[in-house]
Amino acid sequence: MRIAVGSDHAGFGLKQQLAEHLEAGGHKIVDLGTHDSVSVDYPDYGAAVGRAVVAGEVDLGVAVCGSGIGICIAANKVAGVRAATVHDVTSARLSREHNNANVMCVGQRLVGPQVALDAVDAFVGATFAGGRHSRRVDKISELEQE
Repeated sequence: MRIAVGSDHAGFGLKQQLAEHLEAGGHKIVDLGTHDSVSVDYPDYGAAVGRAVVAGEVDLGVAVCGSGIGICIAANKVAGVRAATVHDVTSARLSREHNNANVMCVGQRLVGPQVALDAVDAFVGATFAGGRHSRRVDKISELEQE
């Protein structure tokens, strides 16, 4: 699977860990930055990850900032992105199964490294359940047309 990763300075360390973990698991990683801990703006990196997903350059995205919230808001501004801030394995898995999320966001300041690694495995390993959830995801897509 091709996975874009991106972070601001506050998520740089965890982004690096997640990218290495995913690559070791056989995934192709597209690192969209940042590439160090010098202060940068999270919207730039959330949008970059979202755009890569929507353009079909990658299958999924993973974005990290301090809380996981700001970068998620930014990613969700890209039409076609369904980004979810996750805090554990269950939220990561359900974001894919129920919401067909295509970008996982996580906060380095809020989620420990092992939990984040387990969550990204759950996110990447889960599939959309469809069924009643399709109707709801379709309604989310319709909101982008307003």
